[in-house]
Amino acid sequence: MSSEQHVIMDETAIRRALTRIAHEILEKNKGIEDCVLIGIRTRGVFLAKRIAERIEEIEGTPIPWGEIDVTSYRDDRDGTTPKPCEEVLMSSSEEKINVHDKKVILFDDVLYTGRTIRAALDALMDCGRPRMIQLAVLADRGHRELPIRPDYIGKNVPTSKHEEITAALQEYDGKDEVTISQREER
Repeated sequence: MSSEQHVIMDETAIRRALTRIAHEILEKNKGIEDCVLIGIRTRGVFLAKRIAERIEEIEGTPIPWGEIDVTSYRDDRDGTTPKPCEEVLMSSSEEKINVHDKKVILFDDVLYTGRTIRAALDALMDCGRPRMIQLAVLADRGHRELPIRPDYIGKNVPTSKHEEITAALQEYDGKDEVTISQREER
């Protein structure tokens, strides 16, 4: 059973949400000192990069950002051994990214059960001891299975368990939009 998708955030709404989140990050952290942006692979990486660019436009100073691959930390992958930090946490530059004693802002596209975030937290802690970890998401759809709450939200989208939220980003999907649709019956 296929269903129609409805756009709940278009390119303009996403751009505005990311600009707002950039300002909220600056306000909450009183600037960017000791801050590092980390995007969860895949779409979270592009969100972190876009926020880093906006913060640099606003502050006139670059902010370090990178990406994290949580695949080997997921609890739905049996028998996988976590990879070494060098393979999990990568920097946007040649310089190795350091999270020890930093304020880490973690980015993901859609927050649902919280399991991906839990995996990212485990991976981050294996790579150093951040002073603080904050969470930014483009869309929060609810239905958490773990006690995880975002600090920065592009859009709250209360959903039923039969609905699905999908984020598409230009860098990966060729367009910017967040859609909602009915989940297919199995």
